[in-house]
Amino acid sequence: MDNRIQMKPKERINVGNELVRRLKSFNEILEKTDRLPGSLTCRTIRLQLEPKGYGGDDVKKVRKLLGVSQPLFAQFAGVSVASIRDWEQDIKPPSKPVCRLMDEIFHNPDYFKQRLRDLSKPVNAE
Repeated sequence: MDNRIQMKPKERINVGNELVRRLKSFNEILEKTDRLPGSLTCRTIRLQLEPKGYGGDDVKKVRKLLGVSQPLFAQFAGVSVASIRDWEQDIKPPSKPVCRLMDEIFHNPDYFKQRLRDLSKPVNAE
């Protein structure tokens, strides 16, 4: 049973009607079969999101990779400049959410450099 929406170019669809149509189709499948897992695709996906631990040198490396100062990196990460200093001097470790952010920066630095450029605005340009 193919449930894909067949649309002509620039044809608009009523979302409510389409939702009702699909729910009716789902209900028909439920009523017709006692082997539900074979009729529908069900997946469980778990993301591997446990961040790596970041020491002071690692934090500094991420910041340098982006080419930003401590204040800009702090603003981008949503933390204080004092936190960045503490992390870079190994006084305190960064939180898990910040470590996840740094994992993503390492994974795709060009994306985050571009995001920083997109978000940048000279102070006097208001």
